[in-house]
Amino acid sequence: MINKRRPTAVLIGLLAATVLTGPAPALADEEPPAEPPKVELVLDVSGSMRARDIDGRSRISVAQQAFNEVVDALPEETQLGIRVLGATYRGKDKKQGCLDTQQIVPVGPVDRVQAKAAVATLRPTGFTPVGLALRSAAQDLGTGATARRIVLITDGEDTCAPPDPCEVARELAAQGTKLVVDTLGLAPDEKVRRQLLCIAGATGGTYTAAQSADELSGRIKQLVDRANETYTAAPTVVGGTAECANAPLLAPGVYSDREAFSEHRWYRVPVRPGQELRASVSLALDRPVNPDHGVLLRATAADGRELVRGVDAGSGRTDVVSAGLRWSATEDGAPPTPGVTPVPATTVCLVVSNSFAPRPGTRATPGMPVELTVDVVASSPAPAAPDLGRGWVLLALLTLAGLLTGLVAGLLTRWWVATWREN
Repeated sequence: MINKRRPTAVLIGLLAATVLTGPAPALADEEPPAEPPKVELVLDVSGSMRARDIDGRSRISVAQQAFNEVVDALPEETQLGIRVLGATYRGKDKKQGCLDTQQIVPVGPVDRVQAKAAVATLRPTGFTPVGLALRSAAQDLGTGATARRIVLITDGEDTCAPPDPCEVARELAAQGTKLVVDTLGLAPDEKVRRQLLCIAGATGGTYTAAQSADELSGRIKQLVDRANETYTAAPTVVGGTAECANAPLLAPGVYSDREAFSEHRWYRVPVRPGQELRASVSLALDRPVNPDHGVLLRATAADGRELVRGVDAGSGRTDVVSAGLRWSATEDGAPPTPGVTPVPATTVCLVVSNSFAPRPGTRATPGMPVELTVDVVASSPAPAAPDLGRGWVLLALLTLAGLLTGLVAGLLTRWWVATWREN
């Protein structure tokens, strides 16, 4: 006979467990979704690309060669798109010329012959609407759970602002999407360099000055390959609070947030006895800040007592600062006993603080990008070490070894002296 009371009892038990343990933590994506890496190359085809100053060749011909080499070497799993700017309008109407951007190869599996044919027909023509092209490229790549990459190749400063390309990059970063813009400069111009640095810095990308055909093609290949290497699920967007009491409850995963200058943002993580909390934070410096400042990650108890203070975890990059910490819920690190009702979890408060200050003229909003990684694992006790305070046997052995060593050394010395006198 089927027991009809069992489902009701199970449901009541689950509801009771939910009430006792509190609200469920926010969950980050557990597994990367089955989406291919996506990259869009954005090429400046404005009139200045006619200049013949790269290995005696025009900038556009060098870029076309680099694109062909990249298309030939493209990994099968990578979806690639190509967008151009300043490629079609030959007139002098700036309003019309600043709308001149087109996607000539849609993002997807690449038809190599079609892609190379589309690039081969490009001729330097018009204005330089970099900001509009970046915004359009982000739309080309669409939304999704995986990292996406834009590689911008240009030889000049935007001539069409607004929209200002640096502001567009910040706008894209503020949307919480995992979008990285890498920039390649083809002209040794300081204004261009500053603008491309700003675009890359706002999204966690890189800037490179390419002064030869080999440098350009090699760098583009490297960035396309990096899209495969950094093919991960986008962090879950979460909003830290000004105090621990009402902070979001986090499960193991990767989270993204925004933090204003000199701000403290709080999060909560449940940790049971026998478990160890491991957390790290990275803060992207997407705008000019005063030097000699940093980011601090701390774990505190709910009553404000500091449990552990994180240590710097620099990666050598100057546009990202990081810190990490570890904390165990028990000293002995013993795992929970099977079959025994688990002890209620301790709520650990994580606080991310930064001491950065903006330089004059730097915008304070939106806040700087923060990526927080949280993991809770079975704690492992520290390796045991000899304890001379309690190890009398070890102490006696060491004493005996010292006496024997002294005795042997004395006998050898006496033998050597006697032998020397006889000779």
